[in-house]
Amino acid sequence: MATARIFWAVGLGLALAVAATFVRLFLKARDGHRAAEQASLLQTERLHNEIAAHRETEAALQRAKDAAEAANAAKTRYLVAVSHEIRSPLNAIYGYAQLLERGDTIPAVEAGGVIRRSAEHLTNLVEGLLDISRVESGVLQVRQELVRLPALLDQVVEMFRVQAAAKGLSLDYVVEGRLPAYVRTDEKRLRQILINLLSNAIKYTDQGGATLTVRYRSQSAAIEVRDTGTGIPAEDLERIFEPFERGRDTDAAMQPGIGLGLAITRVLARILGGEVTVTSELGKGSSFLLRLLLPEPIAAPSGAAAYRRVTGYQGPRKTILVIDDSPAQTTVVNHLLRPLGFSVFEAGGGAAGLALADHCSPDLVLLDIQMPGTSGWDVAEQLRARFGPALRIVMVSANAHEFHAGRDGRRAHDAFLTKPVDLDALLDMIARQLSLDWIVEEAETVAAPRQAARALPPSAAPYLEELRRFMKLGHVRGIETTLVTLERNVPESADLVARLRPQLQAFDLRGLARTLDDVG
Repeated sequence: MATARIFWAVGLGLALAVAATFVRLFLKARDGHRAAEQASLLQTERLHNEIAAHRETEAALQRAKDAAEAANAAKTRYLVAVSHEIRSPLNAIYGYAQLLERGDTIPAVEAGGVIRRSAEHLTNLVEGLLDISRVESGVLQVRQELVRLPALLDQVVEMFRVQAAAKGLSLDYVVEGRLPAYVRTDEKRLRQILINLLSNAIKYTDQGGATLTVRYRSQSAAIEVRDTGTGIPAEDLERIFEPFERGRDTDAAMQPGIGLGLAITRVLARILGGEVTVTSELGKGSSFLLRLLLPEPIAAPSGAAAYRRVTGYQGPRKTILVIDDSPAQTTVVNHLLRPLGFSVFEAGGGAAGLALADHCSPDLVLLDIQMPGTSGWDVAEQLRARFGPALRIVMVSANAHEFHAGRDGRRAHDAFLTKPVDLDALLDMIARQLSLDWIVEEAETVAAPRQAARALPPSAAPYLEELRRFMKLGHVRGIETTLVTLERNVPESADLVARLRPQLQAFDLRGLARTLDDVG
């Protein structure tokens, strides 16, 4: 019995040992399997991550490829468009020039008009390309000058009336509320923005028309150009402001132009402290809104008169020396200045110009930069050394990238004009450099006789005193409000208010004071 128990115990112990061994082996195998599973899962995850990374890299490469192809296509479209835009006006110039050389009976005025307009088109094209370059390099020059805002808007609208009428379109100009006579801004850049917006409105509209609406409040202007054209897809509303882009629409892509107008417009608006936004509906038209800070001066500038044709100048005869290797350029200057009473001498190069300067002792030299032999800059240095500060030297060159304003103590010249030169700008420059007073044609308008002031009742006296007080303070809005109140409460003052309002709109505070003094 005892032996059996012993054997049973031993057997049980062996069985338990074997079972424990199997349990340990099972647990170990299970842990190994789990570890293998975790390793497999980790490896699978790594593979998935690597595949995803490869796919992302491939997508990025594809996007880069698409962008490069799009840029290449845009560049190709740009080169084709530039070639077309250059060749078209050149063909007109070349054709009309040949007709004139052959003695054709075509009127000179017509030929001159076509050639001038073609040259202006080429100038605008070059200026647009240069503006993009200047913006990209951060050297675009912006000026703050007094601008006749109503006159500028009228001129821009009138520029496009014939174009709109030729397409059977209407062109409306709406001013909502008061518009200041003068504002401070860069006239050239503002004009460029307005021309770009109106040009697009007419270009992309086949039926209906376009409307220019202007609102002015708190020193800010909101100028809206709305058309009834084809409209712009929502996905292209930002794209059209990119250089060389005009959207995906086939009809838009076929329109003349190089796709720089809106890109330049947005950049110029931002440089001037404003913004251009667009809303559009396909098939119904588009609306471009220019918001711009246009501060109004406290008083109108003195002597701000409309341009009249120059016929001469006051004072002793002045001598101008033109040094330019282009006979066409010297011919233009000759025809402009000799009828005004200037003595004009010409030289085709630097050495000849220096010799001629010793002979004629010029008051002003118009000097080209790029000439055979001596550079215009070197000639300017020698002229300054010979004649001192009394001689005025104006660089006139097509090398716009060499622009230097002058009179900075480091350069020999006094001013710089970029070719092609606007003749009015040339005359203005000569007048400033030589301190000339032009003799101009008399205006064909006859001043209206001053009317005797109508007697006012005593009830008008407080308003008149209020007007005088506001004039001393220069409080334009106060004057405007008092005039409204005076006209409403004292009907007999209607004639007086009618005389005062134009003076107020022109910021002629002295004229206002004189008119009130006449009243008593």
